[in-house]
Amino acid sequence: MRGSVAALLLAAGRSSRMGRCKQLLPLGNTTVLGRCLDTLRRGGVGEIAVVVPADGEQVARAAAGHGVRVVVNPDREGDMASSVRAGRDAFGSAVGGVIVSLCDQPLVAAGTVARLRDRHATEPGRIIIPTHGGRRGHPLLFPLPVLAELEDGLTLRDLVVCDPARVCCVAVADPGILIDMDTPEDYRHVCRLMAPQEGLSLR
Repeated sequence: MRGSVAALLLAAGRSSRMGRCKQLLPLGNTTVLGRCLDTLRRGGVGEIAVVVPADGEQVARAAAGHGVRVVVNPDREGDMASSVRAGRDAFGSAVGGVIVSLCDQPLVAAGTVARLRDRHATEPGRIIIPTHGGRRGHPLLFPLPVLAELEDGLTLRDLVVCDPARVCCVAVADPGILIDMDTPEDYRHVCRLMAPQEGLSLR
């Protein structure tokens, strides 16, 4: 199905290993949430929905301040798949593909987002997965009809492995697709990578 590409930013995590709300931690001149949204926009995505937890009023207010749609995941103990199920219906029929992006990975480059969008334009029926150094990372781009297959009990991985023929891997020069931020040590590492003297290109 051809159509525009939207993005679903998953920001409903409990931040239990971080010990404080990771989505609102400062990062550069903004927050983790703000950086993720800026990356999606610089990558050419115009329509963005942010999924927040049922008790995530602060995250919801912050997301709304960025002018994006906010969707609440009512499942307080829900996993990533439950957040995707909560957010996928936010998009209308004009959307052909959805980039599922994680607040856990704020160093993804805008160029990677653009590469996913470009590949979707030529292969609109396939799941697009970025790779770096032969390893698969995030975010993933799913055709909207594929996300409709995400029933209760299934995960995004289930959608990927059930039909390898519909998966397309795209190599990117972006280590950010592999860098997770779950703990205070991870956060310090991300902040160090962002420092100019580290020389990591984030564009």
